[in-house]
Amino acid sequence: MRALFESWRAPVLSVLIFLLFIGAWHAATLPIAAQQTVDAEYAKLVGKAASTGQKSTFPTPADVGAKIWQHLHEPFYDRGPNDKGVGIQLAYSLARVLAGFMLAAIVAIPLGFLIGMSPTTYKALDPFIQVLKPISPLAWMPLALFTLKDSMTSAVFVIFICSLWPMLINTAFGVAAVRREWLNVARTLEVGPMRRAFRVILPAAAPTIMTGMRISIGIAWLVIVAAEMLVGGTGIGYFVWNEWNNLSITNILTAILAIGLVGMLLDLSLAYLTRLVTFPE
Repeated sequence: MRALFESWRAPVLSVLIFLLFIGAWHAATLPIAAQQTVDAEYAKLVGKAASTGQKSTFPTPADVGAKIWQHLHEPFYDRGPNDKGVGIQLAYSLARVLAGFMLAAIVAIPLGFLIGMSPTTYKALDPFIQVLKPISPLAWMPLALFTLKDSMTSAVFVIFICSLWPMLINTAFGVAAVRREWLNVARTLEVGPMRRAFRVILPAAAPTIMTGMRISIGIAWLVIVAAEMLVGGTGIGYFVWNEWNNLSITNILTAILAIGLVGMLLDLSLAYLTRLVTFPE
């Protein structure tokens, strides 16, 4: 019985925190809802013209819930360049993130292996890494737009840049931290360099490499929203900015929730892969 209570305690606490948040949100928007009701009654009395000056107000939880249901009912509609469903916008953003992330993995993991296995290579490349790593990924956007001449390709390049450094550094650290005893045994058994890399170093460094990939995917999902606000066109970041221009706070909150949920799913996916690598069945 005690074990059952312990297993349910955290989920119940999460639900209580969520309900407390919704209750506080609802209480904070009650005066706004009351004012909207008064304005609506006044508009009925004096005519439709009186309602044209009404400003956008912060939505209630019920407003956001209704909007979420509307988006879930029709997530992939396409009514023109500036009117696409949240599902389509998320698909564009995910495609850019995964493309940039995979390109970064193709470059970062082999290069990280080389840096981790060769102190000379580490000393040669470390100054360049230290200079380039602190640069904000968005600072590369103007240069990417100027050279690549395409907003989608530029966004993928920015994701590539921001995903590169966590994977590169974690891979190099994981490879360099492999126990010397294991490498010495491999040399004693005359194991070749390639086989040693794949059979000894890679399994030992895999958890650290996966941690770098998990950090990279989180950063990439953060950056794509800001990048799409800059380049426009499509994507969940552009959707948020476009809805701000339309003063649709309800759609903005819906998009923010979608961004958070997709980011959580990406992180959980990499966490699951990390557990498979660390604790294989």
